[in-house]
Amino acid sequence: MKKLEGSIQFPGDKSISHRYAMLAAIATGESEIHFFSTSADCQSTLNCLKSLGVKVDRKDNVVKIAGAGLDGLRAPAGSLDAGNSGSTMRMLSGILAGQAFGSVLTGDASLSRRPMKRVADPLIQMGASIKTAEGGCPPLEIKGGCLKPIRYEMPVASAQVKSAILLAGLFAEGETEVVEKLPTRDHTELALEQMGADIGRHQRTIAVRGRARLEGKKFYVPGDISSAAFFIVAGLLASNSNLVLHNVGLNPTRTALLDLLVPMGGRVKVVNLEILNGELLGDLHVDSSQLEGGGIPEELVPGLIDELPVLAVMGTQTELGLAFRGAAELRVKESDRLAAVAENLRRMGAEVEEFPDGLRVPGKQKLHGVEIDPHADHRIAMAFSIAALVAEGTTVIKDSSCVDISFPDFFETLGRVAV
Repeated sequence: MKKLEGSIQFPGDKSISHRYAMLAAIATGESEIHFFSTSADCQSTLNCLKSLGVKVDRKDNVVKIAGAGLDGLRAPAGSLDAGNSGSTMRMLSGILAGQAFGSVLTGDASLSRRPMKRVADPLIQMGASIKTAEGGCPPLEIKGGCLKPIRYEMPVASAQVKSAILLAGLFAEGETEVVEKLPTRDHTELALEQMGADIGRHQRTIAVRGRARLEGKKFYVPGDISSAAFFIVAGLLASNSNLVLHNVGLNPTRTALLDLLVPMGGRVKVVNLEILNGELLGDLHVDSSQLEGGGIPEELVPGLIDELPVLAVMGTQTELGLAFRGAAELRVKESDRLAAVAENLRRMGAEVEEFPDGLRVPGKQKLHGVEIDPHADHRIAMAFSIAALVAEGTTVIKDSSCVDISFPDFFETLGRVAV
């Protein structure tokens, strides 16, 4: 594999950028968001907010949003297009559930196949009227109104559903509670606290008190660890790496990747830690490593859901391979990611066993350059770009522009450090 050397500043975290923008829209006063994500998904969120009458000014990676307050959004002239962004659709539905007007959330062909019943059900319990297409898929027709607080026990770990309920809880009189079986990323809770909401946390229960007055403020978005994951894996696999990844978000609910890789022998050092807007961030130094591999504990899987495709690729180069279960959620992402990973690894000559909810990839396998079909899924395209670095021969990624969904400069960045 090529030598990987240099330093990288990643685009702003996609998950955090979505949340800051949505909360800024219903806050009082102006918010200024620095290092806002360059992803197409986060632009979809900004476009939807504009359609709801929110003043949004974007210059490069700085976004200024004039808050409309809890009751200041306006009925859109047409449907709200979430593009490919499940985060936009699921979380914005929580805000729309509390509005006095009706709205319709649509998406592209990929998003229109993804399940939305899991977010519609609790919002309906709170008093919203929501209609979905067949199978609980988009579009979502939402008639909001007077919401009541609920206590909702999450049947499936999902930070997006949790966030939608908490956002809807802002419009309810009283306290709304969400109970998680497994902890998920807590960016929404942290941002709400930063803007003045009353958030309670006790063990696995998160509560928000309704009708909070949110105050606009200046935010700085950390670098996206889900984007950094591809370069962390590449740096570990390369025979001669010296990578520095700057200002990466290290929120403890997002660092399962490091918790997994370091015990496997991954040489990743964390330095220059600081806290901004309640979010932990720091620099990562990545060096070449001999990785043992092994099984991923099922309790870690929800925190690794975005990284599993590139981890499966990594598994082919470890001593023991890699195996995981409990990831059926990957079947209903932008593509069926379990099937897409298995298909493309086999194309490259690897052995892989596919389960309904996971994969088993033996280690010490040679990969061969082929044409890769990412099925229009950005994380599959990026994962197999890393596979291409360790493969013999030339690899071609079809429809490579799909990386724009989360990381438009991915190939330019990879080319700069793969020397």
